Amino acid sequence: MILPPATLGMLGGGQLGRFFVSAAHEMGYKVWVLDPDPHSPAGLIADRHLVAAYEDFAALDEMAAACAAVTTEFENVPAGTLEYLAKFLPVHPSASAVAVCQNRIAEKTFLADNGIPHGPFAAIRSEDDLRNADESLFPAVLKVARFGYDGKGQARVANRDEALHAFHGFKSEACVLEKLLKLDCEVSVVLARDEAGKVRAFPAGENRHRHGILDVTIAPARVPPALAERARQVAERIAERLGYVGTLGVEFFVCAGELYVNEMAPRPHNSGHHTIDACVTSQYEQQVRALTGLPLGEPTMHSAAAMVNLLGELWYEGGHADTPQREPDWSVLHAVPGLKLHLYAKHHARPGRKMGHFTVIGPDAGKVVEAALQARGAIGIVDEGH
Repeated sequence: MILPPATLGMLGGGQLGRFFVSAAHEMGYKVWVLDPDPHSPAGLIADRHLVAAYEDFAALDEMAAACAAVTTEFENVPAGTLEYLAKFLPVHPSASAVAVCQNRIAEKTFLADNGIPHGPFAAIRSEDDLRNADESLFPAVLKVARFGYDGKGQARVANRDEALHAFHGFKSEACVLEKLLKLDCEVSVVLARDEAGKVRAFPAGENRHRHGILDVTIAPARVPPALAERARQVAERIAERLGYVGTLGVEFFVCAGELYVNEMAPRPHNSGHHTIDACVTSQYEQQVRALTGLPLGEPTMHSAAAMVNLLGELWYEGGHADTPQREPDWSVLHAVPGLKLHLYAKHHARPGRKMGHFTVIGPDAGKVVEAALQARGAIGIVDEGH
């Protein structure tokens, strides 16, 4: 067990890392952040920010000497970096778990090998793989195997010719071809697992995306209890099979009442932001607890919640990046009862960039969702066609 005032290490300096730093500070820990961006949101509030690449071994040695344990806030930290640090101190999640989640081919293969429900797919490493792919996979989504997120590195393809064109557009990088499923809705489960294998899962959230980026999360999800319980069981099985320690997010498609795992995130998850304001323990505190060997906290929700992402286009008139950047009128949101606004202190807004979020909490789930959607419109988020 690692107790305060020990120093913890965080690889990655985005908003997920920033919330980890805040949670750790409140619990009495110090935090060092390693991130190459000198303006990283987590680095701004860390006790020390090492501005260095993730493969900078001098910086890694410095972190290893100062920190009692290290974690990460995004899956694209090189697995080799985690393996190197693990020679000197506890690193959670492990390099092997992160390696599965950071490569879509490895991820889909892991799901298939472990009998975990997933949609039909094919690994695409060459043109021949696409030419030989089963015709039943089309229409499909072609996704790059590495470094794709928030809708980037993805293309909907109606047929084989479109898939070949998209593959060339991705410079023939390794991809997965996933059958396009007809969705009832999307849900996610965020959980924490400790070294002893004890798991605490938050209630499932219901997610709505816009342009491939999470737009709204409603928690608890408006799905049958049996489906939510099944999602929890599948997520826990994934964590157990990965030997996972830390906070894990699992996204699901719901199709004709059946669950299919879409993606796994070896870190806190955007759809778990509401846990800061609506749960006894947040997903970030759980990450600290799992990393330090403290008992996991209670994940119970004390309020219903609806979370809305705030993207960079809000900082521009009409959402057009060719107009002068200006600050949105936050007084509109602060006037809403039960609304909690979180801004990430990112130094530059650009369309599609996650700049903040707000969560509306309250005892009545229906009223919470209604208030969140009204606030979403009032601050200037406009749906196409409206």
